[in-house]
Amino acid sequence: MANCIRCGRQLPGFSLKKVCPWCVQHEAQQRGELADDAPQPVIRQPWVRRGESTITLTHIIFGINAAVFLGMALGGGSIMDFPGDELVRWGANYGPLTLTGEWWRLLTNIFIHGGIIHIGFNMWCLWDLGALCESLYGPWMYAAIYLVCGLGASLTSLTWNPGVPSVGASGAIFGLAGALLAALKLGEFSVPRSALSGVMRSLGAFVVYNLVFGFVLPGVDNAAHIGGLISGVIVGGIIALLAPQREDAARRLAIFVVLFFLLAGGAVRLAHYHGLPFRLGRSPFAPVARVEPNTATHSIDRT
Repeated sequence: MANCIRCGRQLPGFSLKKVCPWCVQHEAQQRGELADDAPQPVIRQPWVRRGESTITLTHIIFGINAAVFLGMALGGGSIMDFPGDELVRWGANYGPLTLTGEWWRLLTNIFIHGGIIHIGFNMWCLWDLGALCESLYGPWMYAAIYLVCGLGASLTSLTWNPGVPSVGASGAIFGLAGALLAALKLGEFSVPRSALSGVMRSLGAFVVYNLVFGFVLPGVDNAAHIGGLISGVIVGGIIALLAPQREDAARRLAIFVVLFFLLAGGAVRLAHYHGLPFRLGRSPFAPVARVEPNTATHSIDRT
């Protein structure tokens, strides 16, 4: 992420501008072009307070993904394309196991990647988009959005491709993009119109490009992308309409509790749709589960 040449603040992800929106509005106000009570845009502070850690939640999520990938690489196999059995062993979202009790796979799969190119592209997107989302929402709200959108993406993928393992952080990353698109469109953040249009164009281009990329190339789980995007739009829209201020912590917590139970209800209905009783724990099919390498990579979430 580039820094503002005036104050040193980090510029929004996917931006080619050299001056941040805060400085643009501040300079306009000094020239008398804005009212004294014009809202200032929300931009991360350019300095770090004494004693405050420079490690952000985006760095932590990045580190977890990198650590899991390193563990898989040390376990053997080509880092360009891990075999399907290895992905399932590490926690891929795989219908025969997820639907029969191993529901934790709905979350673990978003920290697993199928190869070096897969994780490289996802972490590049997360580094920029996650930093922007974290600076606007704050770390705990950002974490909740990331995980809820990851769950939504995993459930959508499980609905569309229950027999094919799916891994990757891109469903959750699409959720961040969807949440920002909804929040900025509904005016949750005080961002100048000039800066807003640029951020909206960048986010829109990111979503459209990756969806088209997913439809054109094989081995891309676009169901997870679409599910994550829709989940993000819903979460971002609800927060912007019902709990736009950071002081609305209790209301925001209630929103995420309701969303969690709705997703859990969706998981129960999906299990019943496949004629399976809802259960928790180790899948009874785990000892005999076998994934052929030529089918495991067919619809893996790779972008």
